[in-house]
Amino acid sequence: MKILIKSAKIIDKSSEYNGQTKDILIENGVITQIEDAIQAQDASIVNAENLHVSCGWFDLRVASRDPGQEHKEDLTTVRKAAAKGGFTEIMLLPNSTPVVHSKDTIRYLRSAGEYGAVELHVAAAVTRDAHGVDFTEMMDLHRAGAMAFTDGENSVQNADLLLKTIQYLLPLNTVLMNRPLDGQLALYGQMHEGITSTQTGIKGIPSLAEEMMVIRDLKLLEYVLSDSDIVSEDPLLHFSLISTAESVEHIRLAKAKGLPVTCDIASHQLAFIDEDLIGFDTNLKVNPPFRSKGDQDALKKGLAEGTIDAIVSDHAPHDEESKKLEFDHADFGITALETMFSTAIMYSGLDLELLIEKLTASPRKIVRQQKPHIALGAKANLTLFNPEEQWVFEKTASKSKNSPFLGKELLGRAKGIINRGELQWFN
Repeated sequence: MKILIKSAKIIDKSSEYNGQTKDILIENGVITQIEDAIQAQDASIVNAENLHVSCGWFDLRVASRDPGQEHKEDLTTVRKAAAKGGFTEIMLLPNSTPVVHSKDTIRYLRSAGEYGAVELHVAAAVTRDAHGVDFTEMMDLHRAGAMAFTDGENSVQNADLLLKTIQYLLPLNTVLMNRPLDGQLALYGQMHEGITSTQTGIKGIPSLAEEMMVIRDLKLLEYVLSDSDIVSEDPLLHFSLISTAESVEHIRLAKAKGLPVTCDIASHQLAFIDEDLIGFDTNLKVNPPFRSKGDQDALKKGLAEGTIDAIVSDHAPHDEESKKLEFDHADFGITALETMFSTAIMYSGLDLELLIEKLTASPRKIVRQQKPHIALGAKANLTLFNPEEQWVFEKTASKSKNSPFLGKELLGRAKGIINRGELQWFN
């Protein structure tokens, strides 16, 4: 199969063609020509106004709900949503039913993503059922193809468990991803603890609940490394979904000390603050909650300076029965795969090249994956997009519709993806 991309601006810092507008010919999944103008017979033509092309985007944090809750999302619909959002690779959280703590479940998930333009990667649970009590067989899960280890939507509350997990994973050269949240400090919390939570009478989640866990985990990492001969250039500990200014500062200082630590934020954290919940819209109920304007400014600064390594969608689909409830009873989460790029473009303040870095090279480095390249002879793993297109998010490919962006006009749109020799184009 031949695919000819016409007049696309290449955004890839590692490519000799970075910043140039070129035609790109792909034959049987491999880039065979990059020229100013290419003519190719029998090729599928990809052409659009202000077309840009980058390496395929990678999302570190996606809840598929499959197996077990396929009425919310399944592996087919999550891949459709990912493709429309511009992602060629996504990593699935282990919080399905059953939780991903067995080799059979990993095989099921990986086999579902063996073909097609969207690749599926799997994060396995640290503890059985992600309940934070008993370890999983992490070595066996790693051999079965687990890309990372995390309890996903749950935090590892037990300090001794987290310490031993870091020790256990260190020789395996894989990463522990922890969601920093002290469950006791956050108990029954529904939104950020602040003036708005007081005004609305909603129980708040204090910033301290996140920051205490960041401090704890960094101390445990430092303790493990002080007693180990192994030196890792790759991150050993990754913080998922940080949301406060103080968390950014602690991670900044840890990186300055040389600790192998990374972190990410959800793109929607850049779009909303706690004051936006004054109307009790359950589609704005997320965890971590939307924080203050000061926290949001710190996240933007952390992104720009490199303290925050990656941006994720934190795609968390829920059916109407889980969201159309009183605010206190509604589940946390947003469906975000299709709007993640637009949100990041509109609210991050990053220049385009750095933003694409947060979606391509940085997330792959965290999980020890090679970044694709736009070069002759390279496999074509590409995302096509228009960073300036205005569009209305009218319909989602996800089974669930818990998005605050439905019906809203957005800026920046994924136009298609190419991977494994397959083109998916959304014009």
